[in-house]
Amino acid sequence: MTDTIANGMTTIINNEMRLKRECIIAPASKLLGKALRVMQLNGYIGEFEFIDDGRSGKFKVQLLGRINKCGAIRPRFPIRIDQFKEWEGNFLPSKEIGILIISTSKGVTSHREARKEKIGGRLLAYVY
Repeated sequence: MTDTIANGMTTIINNEMRLKRECIIAPASKLLGKALRVMQLNGYIGEFEFIDDGRSGKFKVQLLGRINKCGAIRPRFPIRIDQFKEWEGNFLPSKEIGILIISTSKGVTSHREARKEKIGGRLLAYVY
């Protein structure tokens, strides 16, 4: 398993479909932790914590039942400010529903925050 973001998003959506209240994501990574923080700030998941197991670690995530679909975007396409609408149309169901998670020079953020700051980056994942 080399793509921890894809593994984490798959674990989250599988547990959401089974109506679970929490899930364990293993292995953990710093990038996955930052993507989870963006999801938490936008209200898609509750609290999450890092559990150190002596190896790569795990995340324990509280699920709120608000995610209909989420997934990693591979390959990680570069995105400019003027391309946000195009990529929203490719991955999100409607204009104001969902977020694209983007890795920018100022950290991992949602596409709405990146648009406000007028910076581009690389697409990591989508959530709605």
